[in-house]
Amino acid sequence: MSWRPNYRSSKFRNVYGKLANREHCFDGVPITKNVHDNHFCAVNATFLAVVTESSGGGAFIVIPVTQSGRLDPHYPKVCGHQGNVLDIKWNPFFDNIIASCSEDTSVRIWDIPEGGLRRNMTEAVLELYGHSRRVALIEWHPTSSGILFSAGYDYKILIWNLEIGEPVKMIDCHTDVILNMSFNTDGSLLATSCKDRKLRVIEPRSGRVLQHASCKNHRVNRVVFLGNMKRLLTTGVSRWNTRQIALWDQEDLSMPIVEEEIDGLSGLLFPFYDADTHMLYLSGKGDGNIRYFEITTEKPYIQYLTEYRSPSPQKGLGVMPKHGLDVAACEVYRFYKLVTLKGVIEPISMIVPRRSDTYQEDIYPMTAGTQPALSASEWLSGIDRDPVLMSLKDGYHQPNQLVFKAPIKEKKSMVVNGIDLLENVPPRTENELLRMFFRQQDELRRLKEELTTKDVRIRQLELELNNLKNVSPNNV
Repeated sequence: MSWRPNYRSSKFRNVYGKLANREHCFDGVPITKNVHDNHFCAVNATFLAVVTESSGGGAFIVIPVTQSGRLDPHYPKVCGHQGNVLDIKWNPFFDNIIASCSEDTSVRIWDIPEGGLRRNMTEAVLELYGHSRRVALIEWHPTSSGILFSAGYDYKILIWNLEIGEPVKMIDCHTDVILNMSFNTDGSLLATSCKDRKLRVIEPRSGRVLQHASCKNHRVNRVVFLGNMKRLLTTGVSRWNTRQIALWDQEDLSMPIVEEEIDGLSGLLFPFYDADTHMLYLSGKGDGNIRYFEITTEKPYIQYLTEYRSPSPQKGLGVMPKHGLDVAACEVYRFYKLVTLKGVIEPISMIVPRRSDTYQEDIYPMTAGTQPALSASEWLSGIDRDPVLMSLKDGYHQPNQLVFKAPIKEKKSMVVNGIDLLENVPPRTENELLRMFFRQQDELRRLKEELTTKDVRIRQLELELNNLKNVSPNNV
């Protein structure tokens, strides 16, 4: 029997990547040289945030997305952290609220003024301390506006209620550094990859591990939920050190549904999934290309489409939310590519070629909007709701009327699961360690002097007491 190629009809088979013109790129950006495996970039419909090189602590810049071109060398920064910034994420419901985490063990919430920064920002709206070691990952809850997750090198995940500014839950089922976190559509499940080579699906409110996998043939690095398909996709390395992806059933992680090798390069593979178009994008750290696939519920499950090629290696990628895309140009995805060698951020648009100029409803279904479905207290009480959907035809220019209100915090202990998270928190930087050391030395010196003074006073009082005892019998 003769071999026949397997052709599939797909509206996305001709998707192509389009690099923005030079005048629409961001030039002269001092992108960080930190080798931590994160993107160091976050984008929303209003601002672009990038972690930068800085001395004396960590910093990042916030640029309006419309303000492209060459950046002023003295452009103001957000520079309140005392250690390197490792991750930044925009709140999905407030365009001016961004969270950052750092090597100084803190998570901070910043309120960016309208129009961007005019001077350096050092005061955060909220400073959250609870980890005993550096914090590497943060993720906002997909349907609740006041819930933030943070993962640190203390192997713990803390759930922060930003309505009160305190941690309310701690997930401590991991035995090594947590590499990645991903939520399902309504935020009722959390998937994590860990350095102990295990993939876990967790019920976040209770911290209970529902499923876990430890596949010897596939060392998991990154994981992402595939929308409402009840599937997980992971990127990792095979036993022969080739990069590969694997598809899993979220209710049965005993074996992957399918594994597919990508190439033999060494850079970490980052997955990006678009639940509206069921397209998967793969980008490797240090690579110049972006591959894209279509995910289906039937075999072969993962259908390769094509790839975007570029000679410039990428440090990281930021992704524009759906309501920030140009629907008139049939843009279905947009990356912001960090090129460290050039100090440039390049927007890359993924476009479905269409001849008609009208709104294409088949490639723009109802998508997650900018209104939260739950408050923090509702989610913590056990309620789950799907995201509030919006149409990109008439809704993507509607302003969000919500206002973020930070709580007024009093200094007190933070007890989660019977553990005081602020007890014996170590110094966060080397400079802080030295300051604490010299402060303790001064305190010891002062206490010794005070003790010597009191010893002398005690001896004087003892002598006076003896003199009184000797004088009393003679008077009698």
